[in-house]
Parts: sequence; C-alpha cells; structure tokens
Amino acid sequence: MSDALSLAFAALADPTRRDIVARLTTADATVGELAEPYDVSVQAVSKHLKVLEEAGLVSRSRDGQRRPVHLEAEVFDLMTKWIERYRRQAEARYQRLDAVLAEMADAQDGADPNRTRLEGNAS
Repeated sequence: MSDALSLAFAALADPTRRDIVARLTTADATVGELAEPYDVSVQAVSKHLKVLEEAGLVSRSRDGQRRPVHLEAEVFDLMTKWIERYRRQAEARYQRLDAVLAEMADAQDGADPNRTRLEGNAS
C-alpha cells in the first residue's frame, strides 16, 4: 500500500485512530492529552499517531516543550473527492434504474386497458 488514498483509508480502519482524528478536529493536542481517555499506554497512542502520520493525516510540530499533533485536512480532501466520484456514479445508476422502472410501469399500464376501466369502477 503506497498511494496516499490507500494509506489514509487503512489508517482510518481502526476505531481508536478515527477517534483521535475526530478529537483533533477541535484542536491540536499532545500525545499525552490524546492518550488520556484511552485505557492504553502513551506508547500505544504514539504508535497510532505514527500510522496516522505515515498516512499524512496528522503532523507533529514543536512548540517550546510541547509537541502538538495537528490534523492535516488535505488528505481528507483527497478522500472526499474519491468518495464523491463514486457516489455520483452510483446516483446516476439509480436514476437510470428509476427511469427504466417508470417506463416498465407505463408500458404495463398501457398494455392492460381493463386495468384503468376496473380502477375507474372502483370509485
């Protein structure tokens, strides 16, 4: 897996990493701050961050003694474009299916002249 899209999706396959990403949407945080709510070691969270970093989803910087982790939005743009492309294709297929079903229903209504007569008598 070497392309950015594959790395990003693979990194987000883990629920802890998805949660870390969700938490970083509000503000940058240190490894210690990110590790607080989990019942795992700081080292385990560091390993998760390394995967996210290799996927380009987060970066780390130095702010004095602090090393905040920052969310990188560019990779999400790439993922969103990929998802949107296939969503549009699926939507177009559903629209074509709706058109075919509507044509079939119209053809069936036109092929059965008794159907309209019977429906008219029902009221």
